[in-house]
Amino acid sequence: MKQLTVISGKGGTGKTTIVAAFASLAKDAVLADCDVDAPDLHLILKPTVEMTHDFSGMNVARNDKDKCISCGKCLEHCRFNAITHDYDILPHKCEGCGVCEYVCPVGAISLVERKSGAVYRSNTRFGPMVHALLNIGEEASGKLVTVVRNTAEQVARESDKDVIIVDGPPGIGCPVISAITGVDLVLVVTEPTLSGMHDMKRILGVADHFNIPAVVCVNKYDINTDNAEGIEKYCSEREVDVVGKLPYDNAATQAMIAEKTLIEFTDKEIALETRKLWERVRDRLV
Repeated sequence: MKQLTVISGKGGTGKTTIVAAFASLAKDAVLADCDVDAPDLHLILKPTVEMTHDFSGMNVARNDKDKCISCGKCLEHCRFNAITHDYDILPHKCEGCGVCEYVCPVGAISLVERKSGAVYRSNTRFGPMVHALLNIGEEASGKLVTVVRNTAEQVARESDKDVIIVDGPPGIGCPVISAITGVDLVLVVTEPTLSGMHDMKRILGVADHFNIPAVVCVNKYDINTDNAEGIEKYCSEREVDVVGKLPYDNAATQAMIAEKTLIEFTDKEIALETRKLWERVRDRLV
């Protein structure tokens, strides 16, 4: 089983558009949307949810009023102002640190699991898909990404699929680290802007730190050919292969509005270059 994660270092570079296109080109693939804070792969692939699992990322304190003696120790030690003067615990402020449970002299407070989001096992017109959504204001997105990836591996084994294609989250934080750890290849999608170049360098550094092979695709390369050449020069100096250069085309937006992948929507140059990109990436996964 081979695993590919498509990442960007920043949002808006087109990685989900590329993952959706890969979905329509790949054979025997399981798709995993690991952007759990703001997933959007489902907007193109329109999955049918077959199974839902609750996700509990953090514990929350609960006070048993029958045991509580109103001594005030929990209120005194809580740094997050999550306890009222009536000794009610506010779940949206509780960080689950457990200090209130520790200082309570009568054992009235305990930590319990709370629902932080949901994980979905679905089916699309291109095969199985695993995706998730973290509840608003919740943390532990990296932990939820790990659950998505573990579930995708289970689905791949059960359905005898050879490849897992991961739509990674933006940035370089914990969710990204969870999305790339242990994969066979990362495809960094960048754009020829100053912010795109900056974040590409950061995410390549993360991949290098974890010894994960990385290749680069320059999306919308023709909006600034000088910057595109700068990206290629930087990658050459770092011995990172640029495996694709996609032109700017409104067809990408139009395809998304039509809930289709680029491959389904058009046969213009952008679709042809995306096919070549997939072939080069696939060859590195063999």
